Amino acid sequence: MRRLLAPILLLGLLLGLGACGREAPKLNLGEPAPAFHSRILDGRDTDFPADYAGRPLVIRFWADWCPYCKGEMQAIERVYRRYRERGLIVLAINTGQDEASAAAFSQQIGITYPVLLDPDAAIAKRYGVVGLPTTYFIDAQGRVRAKLVGEASEAVFERQVQALLP
Repeated sequence: MRRLLAPILLLGLLLGLGACGREAPKLNLGEPAPAFHSRILDGRDTDFPADYAGRPLVIRFWADWCPYCKGEMQAIERVYRRYRERGLIVLAINTGQDEASAAAFSQQIGITYPVLLDPDAAIAKRYGVVGLPTTYFIDAQGRVRAKLVGEASEAVFERQVQALLP
């Protein structure tokens, strides 16, 4: 029952962005990516953009109940391993779940890039996320260069990453 309740609650939270006459923020290509503060699963705090200035970045919003997230996060891992020496950073932002759920899932699928916590979906709201998975590609100047919503292949991720790298 708990597995079914989490997606329903998150969907309600994300859909609630448009409540009270407000629309979800629109993040256009070329605009600066919104700043945020979060805790990483390893216990450290992180701030975007300060901690990532001058580096290309992939920001991935996900949850363990998302049917596409497992395979895609493993595909992102393969792309990350190929390009991390060239400065690529991947941040996997767990949206609307508790730390234990995020830790168990990320350990199960074997990803090595940082997992950030967004238990109340505040960061997701700031980015205008209305469905999972959603992935943003941010250039070294902190500007949004691409956005993927829903399922995408490893080749698509790789093309977007290559476009970010010097």
